[in-house]
Amino acid sequence: MARKPAAGGLLDAFDARLPFTLTDGQRKVSAEIFDDLATEHPMHRLLQGEVGSGKTMVALRAMLGVVDAGGQAAMLAPTEVLAQQHHRSITEMMGDLAEGGMLGGSEQGTKVVLLTGSMGAAARRQVLLDLVTGEAGIVVGTHALIEDKVQFHDLGLVVVDEQHRFGVEQRDALRSKGKQPPHLLVMTATPIPRTVAMTVFGDLETSVLDQLPAGRSPIATHVVPAKDKPHFLARTWERVREEVEGGHQAYVVCPRIGDEEDAPKKKSPEDEAERRPPLAVLEVAEQLGAGPLAGLRVEVLHGRMQPEAKDDVMRRFAAGEVDVLVATTVIEVGVNVPNSTVMVIMDADRFGVSQLHQLRGRVGRGSAPGLCLLVSEMPEASPARARLGAVAATLDGFELSRIDLEQRREGDVLGQAQSGVRSSLRMLTVIDDEEVITAAREEATAVVAADPELTHLPELRTALDALLDAEREQYLDKG
Repeated sequence: MARKPAAGGLLDAFDARLPFTLTDGQRKVSAEIFDDLATEHPMHRLLQGEVGSGKTMVALRAMLGVVDAGGQAAMLAPTEVLAQQHHRSITEMMGDLAEGGMLGGSEQGTKVVLLTGSMGAAARRQVLLDLVTGEAGIVVGTHALIEDKVQFHDLGLVVVDEQHRFGVEQRDALRSKGKQPPHLLVMTATPIPRTVAMTVFGDLETSVLDQLPAGRSPIATHVVPAKDKPHFLARTWERVREEVEGGHQAYVVCPRIGDEEDAPKKKSPEDEAERRPPLAVLEVAEQLGAGPLAGLRVEVLHGRMQPEAKDDVMRRFAAGEVDVLVATTVIEVGVNVPNSTVMVIMDADRFGVSQLHQLRGRVGRGSAPGLCLLVSEMPEASPARARLGAVAATLDGFELSRIDLEQRREGDVLGQAQSGVRSSLRMLTVIDDEEVITAAREEATAVVAADPELTHLPELRTALDALLDAEREQYLDKG
């Protein structure tokens, strides 16, 4: 169903209040999205962009446009920390426009609500009521949005953040809640090479934000060889202290939490990285607080904390009441604290290239330059150190995604195995055969446009029937 924003409505009111100008990239991608929303055919668009390129702003403007057109918009986030962060940043950006129907709210406004699995029964009931009556135009939530009890008045747009964290069935369950199939905008901050986007996401049109907003600072990245040069690690903690004394804040990321059940399962004695357990948040925080960072306000954040405790820590960190946040990768995406200038990643060789790039993107979000220190005990000649060197050498997420792809392969393009273990591309590799894949996609699009049932190409129809069993065909249809 077409969703054209009404002139002089919520979107125009929001744009008029923006304290900054949208980048050319944001304007271009927004135009592509609004063109899609204006058609009867449901939009299927992948929005990929560098860390901090302003994807949330583009998605929010699309959601406001749909609300203007009389519909509702839902944003699906993979974790409670990220859902709460999105809800907070959206309501802050909208101001009284996010308080529609409330005392002090703008007449042009709508209600923006949050739905997560840990909410109390009374608050949850109110959100469900606001959604089914249409009182709430925008909802941000976790997997809780997918549950059967959640019903919408008129769901017009689904925004999925960090799509690789959700299965196709989960996305489809949310889309099925619309009276008619809603438009779909999928966002990822993990840049994907164009060829992978065409193969893994062949049903999605792709928009790319590769321009950072004005005011974003560069991030310097260095590898800290903790075993070879222990004095480098000592200097790392001195740098953290210097940043804090300069009025800034820091992250320290560890691979695991540190309770007993979290102990790693050894894969093989030959695996050098498994000779000692990965460093843990709880242990590192204790050591730092008693040692090199004594006297600073050091707090922890990890996935096993109660949601209220997680939200409280993030609020206090955002408010500048915490100097150093020792965390797991729960802070990997979406967390936005512009005053944070330094990130130390412990056992950095245990993280993937894209994950390191994501984590690095949490600093340098304000006017002060960012610093990312990748701490590793792996020997200099090891593949793991080479990977860290590649991350330190470039801030280009698309270049890093190619390196990541060369190491992990592209996964099964059809079906659910997108882990990089197997590939359904028998004769091609997405890294080496970009031109062939591009030509094949253009040819396939032209063939289907001219002859959707392939009546003039019976041999191709037979080959497709042999390739696609009922389960895979259903999976592709869900998109």
